[in-house]
Amino acid sequence: MAQPVITSFFELLERYDAILLDAYGVLVDLAGALPGAAAWIDELNRRGKPYWLASNTAARLPESAARRYQGFGLAIPAERILSSGMLLQSYFADHGLVGKRIRVLGPEDSLHYAELAGGIVTGPGEDFDCLVLADQAGFPFVETVDEVLSALIDKFDAGLEVPMILPNPDLIYPTGQGCGITSGAIAVMLEAALRQRYPGRQGLAFVRLGKPHPGLFEAAVRLAGSRNVVMVGDQLDTDIVGAARFGIDSALVPGVLTGNRRAVDGIEPTYLLNPPGQP
Repeated sequence: MAQPVITSFFELLERYDAILLDAYGVLVDLAGALPGAAAWIDELNRRGKPYWLASNTAARLPESAARRYQGFGLAIPAERILSSGMLLQSYFADHGLVGKRIRVLGPEDSLHYAELAGGIVTGPGEDFDCLVLADQAGFPFVETVDEVLSALIDKFDAGLEVPMILPNPDLIYPTGQGCGITSGAIAVMLEAALRQRYPGRQGLAFVRLGKPHPGLFEAAVRLAGSRNVVMVGDQLDTDIVGAARFGIDSALVPGVLTGNRRAVDGIEPTYLLNPPGQP
């Protein structure tokens, strides 16, 4: 197994045609921009180096996310943001979900992602054909999870198939004070409950769209017009493993989510980077 090369972010700019950046844990946490993140973005913009935020979030549309980042002092335009919520459009089109009733768990922008993909968003207690678990926020947690689980059980008891889609497979994210759970953790909980209810039954798992799955990497490579890109991330299981499986290099920013691990399934990052603001 090749050992990661210790390098700097600015050295990566000389080696690659485009840079992919994770957001949480690399540039920001809940409190705002991480130290030195603005310098990374300013240098990318100054050089005109192609870059995209390849983020597993489905909680904010690119325009909303850009305004938030800009409020943190990060000059990131909306066209530089690729989110897992954007992958719903092609998935709906490819799987006959355009025009279907969609129950979405997440804040307002999550609902808009489903509408932009051609779905008809339904509300709490209303019938639905498909479930999109977009984010862990924007709804009363226990009450909503109970309602959705009960609705799914009613449908499965009736012999119906219900597509369940998870744009963001992350289980945890850095909050600035530690870790928080994400929609991926809620999906695992719902899957466990359904497996207990229906032992041995197939079709009880969410379809996962975001990293480590290839959708965001494919979109970035199309936009870059090159496969000579590098993924800069802090999550081994998503950023690093996803890049390796897609066949591009990766750079790990060590942080709260990596712990003592530096490899997953035998996959190492290509590079080790210090966080923004450190040499």
